[in-house]
Amino acid sequence: MKTVLVTRPKDQAASFVSMLEGYGLDSVVFPTIEIRPLLDWSVPDLRQFDGIFFTSTNSVHFFLEKLLLEAPDQLNILQQLKVWAVGKTTGNDLAKHGIETRPIAKVSDAVTMMEEIESKTIAGHTFLFLRGSLSLGTIPEVIKKRGGNCIELTVYENLPPSLEETARVKTLLESGSLSCLSFTSPSTAINFFEAMGTTALPDGIKVAAIGTTTAKALEKLGVQVDIIPESFDATGFAKAIAKEIGS
Repeated sequence: MKTVLVTRPKDQAASFVSMLEGYGLDSVVFPTIEIRPLLDWSVPDLRQFDGIFFTSTNSVHFFLEKLLLEAPDQLNILQQLKVWAVGKTTGNDLAKHGIETRPIAKVSDAVTMMEEIESKTIAGHTFLFLRGSLSLGTIPEVIKKRGGNCIELTVYENLPPSLEETARVKTLLESGSLSCLSFTSPSTAINFFEAMGTTALPDGIKVAAIGTTTAKALEKLGVQVDIIPESFDATGFAKAIAKEIGS
């Protein structure tokens, strides 16, 4: 049986592991990031922004958690603003709070989302970007280029895996026990190769990226990407991996 390394946080890995099992694939869960909320920030006055960008369920969770605790009156303001979300899951989490999002791109990554936003929507306007500590900064960069102003707010941090878990995965990698490495965000990829101490991989191991943003991060590290799904979500990702490596 082929084995896929799953680098998602443990609380987000179960459903993906189940999908892989449905294709006859075994999994090893190795969370290369541990998500922790940052506490040293305050909810800004949302009236100063023309729109807000959420790129992950984590950004939604940690921002809304503090907003509802410290500034619940601002939820109504947030519900009136233009809000963009990367991916259906992020959009669905916002909808639970009565927050409508702009149309979500079929290809769920930051690059595609920004390409679908008209320049006139950005030029001369101010936006809030909720981010994690390892964000690539794609959205703020595009906003700046198009004549907009972007305020970045880091609401959570990404921590590296434990030394014990790292040693275990290194052994599996070197022994040829892994058929595919799967990455669902730039931070999972960056933290994985930092933990391994090298980007060199044994022959025959496939590298899978859930979308183009993650693929670009891997390519920037000098790692060849073998698998990118047509649909940038867990279902499409599992299907693409199964098609490439078999069972």
